[in-house]
Formats: sequence, C-alpha cells, structure tokens
Amino acid sequence: MSIILSDLSYHYPNESPLFSGVHATIAPGHKVSVTGSNGTGKSTLLQLIAGILTPDTGQITCDSRPYYVPQQYLAGDRTIAEALGIAPKLAALEAITNGSVAIEDYDTLADDWDIEARYATALAYWQLPELPADTPMQALSNGQQTKVMLAGITLHQPPIILLDEPTNHLDQDGREILYRLIAQQKAIVVVVSHDITLLNELDTTYELSARGLQRYGGNYDFYRVQKDLEENALEERIQNEEKQLRQARKKAREVAQNQDKRARQGEKDFEGPRIFKNTLRNAAESTAARLRDQHSGIVENSAEKLSALRKQQNNIDDLKIDFDNASLHKGKLLVQASAVNYAYTEGQPLWKQPIDFSLYSNDRVHITGRNGAGKTTLLQLLTGALKPTTGSLTRNPFSWICLEQDYEVMNDNCTIAQMAQRYNHQHLEQHEINIRLNRFLFGPDTWHKRCSDLSGGEKMRLYLCCLMIGNHTPDLIILDEPTNNLDIPGIRILTQTIRQYQGSLLVISHDKHFVSAIGVDKQLRVV
Repeated sequence: MSIILSDLSYHYPNESPLFSGVHATIAPGHKVSVTGSNGTGKSTLLQLIAGILTPDTGQITCDSRPYYVPQQYLAGDRTIAEALGIAPKLAALEAITNGSVAIEDYDTLADDWDIEARYATALAYWQLPELPADTPMQALSNGQQTKVMLAGITLHQPPIILLDEPTNHLDQDGREILYRLIAQQKAIVVVVSHDITLLNELDTTYELSARGLQRYGGNYDFYRVQKDLEENALEERIQNEEKQLRQARKKAREVAQNQDKRARQGEKDFEGPRIFKNTLRNAAESTAARLRDQHSGIVENSAEKLSALRKQQNNIDDLKIDFDNASLHKGKLLVQASAVNYAYTEGQPLWKQPIDFSLYSNDRVHITGRNGAGKTTLLQLLTGALKPTTGSLTRNPFSWICLEQDYEVMNDNCTIAQMAQRYNHQHLEQHEINIRLNRFLFGPDTWHKRCSDLSGGEKMRLYLCCLMIGNHTPDLIILDEPTNNLDIPGIRILTQTIRQYQGSLLVISHDKHFVSAIGVDKQLRVV
C-alpha cells in the first residue's frame, strides 16, 4: 500500500491558491508528519488524500481507502456505530441473531461475526467505558469523541491512517496510548500535529508551504536542525545581498558624480565654436545616461534578489517578547490551600483526596491529572473565581492573567486596532501603538481584522502585544492548555516568552515537550 501525490494544487472559492505543485510518494509502512504554519493547508491536504475534497489539478493514488481522524469531529446526530462505520454490520448481526435468513444481511456482515467483540476490545484499548454502540457522539466529551475515532484504528486495522491534530483533546494517558499505537503500526501513518513528542515518533517530516511540499529525511528534531541550517544560510545570503546592494548604490552615486564632474570640467576647458560645445555636451549627457541606466539596472537587480530572499524568511521566528520581571519579591506566599475540595453536586466532592497546596512568588507549577479531574476548577479556586466547598483557602493580593486554549479574551468582535487601544492605559501616541503592533507582526493591512477571525496563534500574539501596550507584567501567569490551537511557530514564541518571564507560573498542559521547555520546578497532581 502506498500514497502517491502528483502535482496537486488546491484553492478555496474566491481565494488565492492555497498550495500548488505538491508531489510526494509515501511507501508502505512509512510514518510521516506534515508540518508548516497555520493556514498553509495541512488539514486540507489530509482531506484531499482522504477523498473528502477534490484537488484543482493533479492526481492522488491510494492503494486502499484511508482511515481519517479529523481534528474536530462534527457529531451531528450520528451514533458511535455510525461514526465508526459499523452500524450496518451491527444491524445485520442483530437481524441474523434474531433469525433472519436474508442474503443481504449475510452479505453485509461478511466475515465480521466478531464485530461486537472487536468493538468492545477497541473501546477498552482506549480506556473508554462500555459505551453502547448506539450512544450519540454528541453526548461524549471532545476527548471521548477523539478516542472513539482513534478506536476505529484498532477496530478496522486500516492500511492507511490519516490523523489531524489527534492529541488536541487527549490527556497524558491518552497521548501515551497513541504514541504506543503508532510505534506498533505496520500501516502508512500521515500525521498533522503540533505535538513535538508525537512528531518525533515519526520517520519523515514534510513541510507544506505555498511553494509545495518539501521532504526531510527524519523526525521533527532532525527537521528542526535542517531548518536552522537553512535559515542561517538564508540569513547569510540576505546579509551578502544587502552588502552588494549598498555597494552598488554607492558605486552608482560615485559614477554619476564623477561623470557630472568630468562633463562640467570638459565644457569649461573647451574653447572651440559653440556648435561643437553643444555636441560635446550632448555626447557627455548621452554617456552619463548610459552609465546611469547600467548602474540602475545593477541596483534594481540586486534589490529584486534581496526582496525575493526576504520573502523566504519566516518572520514569526524573529519575534522576541521580553516581559519585565514581576513586582513581587521571590518567596512571598500568594495562596495557601488546606484540605480544599469542591462539589458541583451537593455531597459529591470533586477530588478523592482534598488538596493541600502553597503557591509562592516565582514558583513554576505544573498541574496534572486526567481529563475531567478538575484541573481548571482548581485554577478557579486559586484565583478566587470559585469558593471551596470544604477546607480553607487564603489568597494574598497579586495580579494575574490566564492564557487558555481558545484565547477567549481576544474573541471580542472589535478589530485589532480597537483591541490595542483598549489596553492603552499609558495613553501612548498612535504611532507608538503602531510600532508595537508591527513588532508583533500585525502590519497596517491587518489592523481592520476582527479579533474573532484570528487564528489561535494570532490571538496569542495580539494578547501579548496588548500586555506590552498596557505595560502590565503580571505577578502570576496561568496557562490552561495554551498550545492546543497554536501552530509550532506560535508554540516556539510562547515557550520563549514564558521561559524568560520572571514571575509565578501555573500551567495545565499535556504537552510534555512544552512543559519541559518552559522550566517548571513543581508538580501538583489532582485525582
């Protein structure tokens, strides 16, 4: 089984081409990732391979129908059986069990007499409860829906597997199950993800951009080394071209000045008739014009080369964000929790064990636990949004901000420019706000965009920009699954920002790579 992509191109209606000239051959058993910035068309490429979309040009050859797990399953009124494509077989099995001798029931069931047992085994593998197959998908959480779709791999054993951001809604246990499953696979696996731990489990990395699909012969860490080498080489070429452009402009000025000087001196020294003097002047002007055109062409050619090189740069990697240090001295007690518990329903405490916890300034704490364990509820208790049902919780004054996976603080219907003004507590001049927006890669052509239309990475950048405009460095930063809707460049920006931030940190994240990179020093597990 293999996948062959030949000269694919695709565009959405009324939009410019998303990508073109995509070529790739993925051999049987290969496990590959597709990386690239948000908006380059990674999810679209998976949908093309899955047969959900049709390319504008080119051809896709698959030896078998791929099994596709989307980033967000649109449940509608489908049942689990319908989502997994086994509803007809379960219906046929039930009919036969009840005495049906209809040939169509036997044809539908084929050799899948053990379909019920395989269904139960697939759910158990993903640590799901014994869910009836007619359970509506919309009755499940996002994490459970993802696990159901991933259970289809265990159930069907497909030869081609396509996964679009499969770890977004998985807790750490679920991620570990997925890592093991992929490691054991004999099938082709194509993954779009920003989970670097997952990407490092794959053999080959492809980078998708408007220029096409470029293959790198290794996992994500290998790819990142190669990209750094490419980017350093590109930076050197840009610096050399900038130098040549400066030299070309300097040479053009010198030639023009020297030619003008010689022409004036020659005209001054000439003592012949006026008609010959005019002829001499015309010849000098003609020579000067040729020289100007010649050097103008050199300058223009160098400028065009420089412009083309700069377009290849990923400017988002140049973004550097440095918060000032938090104002509180190190070691000040911020929160003290003693035997704290919370109950959404009277008499049913959320945690099996009450929580004892102390948070001091400059602590960097990773809050862990399975999905549904109440990690976000704990954050609401620590910040005062909720009151504990039992136990005591003392909070001393401190400032804080929360970056969550949807960046809801930036979901307002106002524009980028209007949001920046909301945080302009220092009454900065407009040109100073514009400078800060540009620094965070929001140029004038973006200022009219609605915040609600921004991607996760754009919302994150805008929020950090607004904090800079407001000159507000919080005493505590709370991160609640902040990387779920970020692309890898966005995660790199956030990682660098949080790593350099000198203040208190509470982070909920199942992304081991991110948690390690930001430098947590304590862990609090809720069960």
